[in-house]
Amino acid sequence: MKILGIDPGTATTGYGVIKVKKRSNKLVCLDYGSIITSPTSNPCERLKKIEKEVNKLINRFRPQVLAVEKLYFFKNSKTIISVSQAKGVILLAAAKKKVPVVEFTPLEVKMATVGYGRAKKIQIQKMIQLLLDLKKLPKPDDAADALALAVCAHLMLFSKLSSQKQKKLLTKG
Repeated sequence: MKILGIDPGTATTGYGVIKVKKRSNKLVCLDYGSIITSPTSNPCERLKKIEKEVNKLINRFRPQVLAVEKLYFFKNSKTIISVSQAKGVILLAAAKKKVPVVEFTPLEVKMATVGYGRAKKIQIQKMIQLLLDLKKLPKPDDAADALALAVCAHLMLFSKLSSQKQKKLLTKG
């Protein structure tokens, strides 16, 4: 099973793709990185680039599920609007490709990956490095967060479910 994690943002959208090996249930990192848009581009062009790049990722990796950060609270109303727009484009790309989407809050991701809801970025990066057997810390932060979302999806949804229940969950998306 392949899981695509995406940490939405207008300037930087992080992505991480993991594969779960059937027999061993071992997690393998297939790719991670960031989609960067130019601050000089207009908002429509930035969203168009995000949609195009997310489509490329879906076409390339054919994930069975897409995990994305659930927006729950922001101090800056300008930030939440642009992040929500980016998330909307990501959700639309997934829907067009019929990829089920699961959402997790940052607290859920931290609890699932580190076991502590107030974990710092570096703690998450170190745990993701350990869980995915990466040679170095995943960077930038957006990419590490996207990998954490993918790992969270596996840990919270799939590691404890039977394959029959997994199929049922994935057909609901």
